[in-house]
Amino acid sequence: MEKKATSNETEPLTSKKDVSDCNEGEDCKENGLLVRNPKSALRLVEDGNKVHPSQGDKGEAAQISNGYSGVQSSVPCNGMGEVEDAQCTAPAATTTTTTTTSTTCGAEGQQQLMELEDRETWSKKIDFLLSVIGYAVDLGNVWRFPYICYQNGGGAFLIPYTIMAIFGGIPLFYMELALGQYHRNGCISIWRKICPIFKGIGFAICIIDLYVASYYNTIMAWAFYYLVSSFTAELPWTSCTNAWNTGNCTNYFSKDNVSWSLHSISPAEEFYTRQVLQVHRSNGLDDLGGISWQLTLCLLLIFTIVYFSIWKGVKTSGKVVWVTATFPYIILFILLVRGATLPGAWRGVLYYLKPDWQKLLATEVWVDAAAQIFFSLGPGFGVLLAYASYNKFHNNCYQDALVTSTVNCVTSFVSGFVIFTVLGYMAEMRNEDVSEVAKDTGPSLLFITYAEAIANMPASTFFAIIFFLMLLTLGLDSTFAGLEGVITGVLDEFPHVWSKRRELFVLGLTIVCFLGSLATLTFGGAYVVKLFEEYATGPAVLTVVFLEAVAVAWFYGITQFCNDVKEMLGFTPGWYWRVCWVAISPIFLLFVTCSFLSNPPELRLFDYNYPYWTTVVGYCIGTSSIICIPIYMVYRLIITPGTLKERILKSITPETATEIPFGDIRMNAV
Repeated sequence: MEKKATSNETEPLTSKKDVSDCNEGEDCKENGLLVRNPKSALRLVEDGNKVHPSQGDKGEAAQISNGYSGVQSSVPCNGMGEVEDAQCTAPAATTTTTTTTSTTCGAEGQQQLMELEDRETWSKKIDFLLSVIGYAVDLGNVWRFPYICYQNGGGAFLIPYTIMAIFGGIPLFYMELALGQYHRNGCISIWRKICPIFKGIGFAICIIDLYVASYYNTIMAWAFYYLVSSFTAELPWTSCTNAWNTGNCTNYFSKDNVSWSLHSISPAEEFYTRQVLQVHRSNGLDDLGGISWQLTLCLLLIFTIVYFSIWKGVKTSGKVVWVTATFPYIILFILLVRGATLPGAWRGVLYYLKPDWQKLLATEVWVDAAAQIFFSLGPGFGVLLAYASYNKFHNNCYQDALVTSTVNCVTSFVSGFVIFTVLGYMAEMRNEDVSEVAKDTGPSLLFITYAEAIANMPASTFFAIIFFLMLLTLGLDSTFAGLEGVITGVLDEFPHVWSKRRELFVLGLTIVCFLGSLATLTFGGAYVVKLFEEYATGPAVLTVVFLEAVAVAWFYGITQFCNDVKEMLGFTPGWYWRVCWVAISPIFLLFVTCSFLSNPPELRLFDYNYPYWTTVVGYCIGTSSIICIPIYMVYRLIITPGTLKERILKSITPETATEIPFGDIRMNAV
């Protein structure tokens, strides 16, 4: 960011002004340093290396307008307050600004050098915005929000949803973007600069992301199977004459007069359960059956697309999202117009938005609103930290947070119209109430109810192709984001190992995710997907973000965090943001977490009721990620020297400073 020099700003370090020429109150160049006020001193990192001055230079200070100083100061090599001269080398380093003795210490010096010199940035601002929007707007916006909305009072649900977004979701979204952009690190190494004892949060996030990748991409494999099956003159889920159909198959869209009974099953449901999933060949989680080779091929192709989209970093994935993030909006608009012209569409819209004000008195409605906005915006997965870390330092992440979160919420609301206009059409054709048609939830709402409605529209093949393409693109950019959260976290933590081997690491990561998905590709894989969706991510992510909010607001300090934001954006967050970060957002997260734990969901899928032991397994899966947090805390206290009090103080004090860009040099915030 370029600014005109004023009386309150510093001269560049390359200024030709000599000390003898300096007037009172002006900045001077002395011994190659920018000197203004000797009363305070901050540390300078030049070109990624810590600078160690000679004894004669110690104490020379240079306070500059942004709160940092261009001054050489004595900095310990290990960054922990202990001088380790034996580990340091001191090659001469000559630059355009000054000739100094430069000291780089071990792996830490290498890591800082790589962070400053090699870290890529987004090619364009729009690449970042589309990536964040593509991450936040996913399959859940299409199936989860409409269902939760009509289940919790229709139009009345928008009140708690909006309140929870304003006081919970958006502040957390903004906080993660600001943290990532300021510290320019992934979800693991960023804690060295915030509060080292909470570093286990980063490892927990990586495990959660791997769990998500193990089942989320399987849902896309189902969509891909549907897409391939759509390239026919007659869609295969429109009739009851296929090999997988049973005697209960009833096609009420046929020209014959057909009565719908309690035992009737639509051809779309039988295609989904008996041809795509083949759940009839599994007895449940204790007998998953074999692996579906068709779904395996679909998933393999999806991971291949994912790999070649993210293997080179955000400069390539930032171009791919131009398609994957914008295409769904084109399709949503087409489907909205088509749905609005269907007979009975008004019945679905009325059911979707008709307010039930009594619902607002129920606690579970507010819990559902909080959970929906939280999982829709998606803090806690390391993605926002990773994406923001590739921004330019002075990028307006405040504006980005407001724009992307608003787009996400509006997309959820509009998706409700797309779904419920079709449900109204289905109710009209079946001569039933919308409540009877809208019983399907989750993926079934898309793969059974909506697929069946499309199959009985004019130009059904066209609408089926674009609909399932939309589902694929919605899922792909969310997968890009989730894996990028892991990739950035690991590469920033171990730069000396992986920084030059990104392609190899990404390949290994995608292979691990593919192998981890094999259980979801079995005939009973849908039961595994449901179990992971409910337990592997929900309470674990809520716990992670709660601890993250507490660590930033209470340990790192809300004042320090607001100063960081001011350094980037030029203004300090107002009292509203401060109150949300310090109190309201943590309470919001604690409220949702306790509600979930006190009333765990009773899982049921199709005709299968999950046995009790699956709840225990689900909690074990969720705990396996967040257990990293207390384990690392104990480990940190053990390896830190000193008394218990000294260990605690060192463990909650940032290890390393954050390098602040200032022209062609980097400055350490202290």
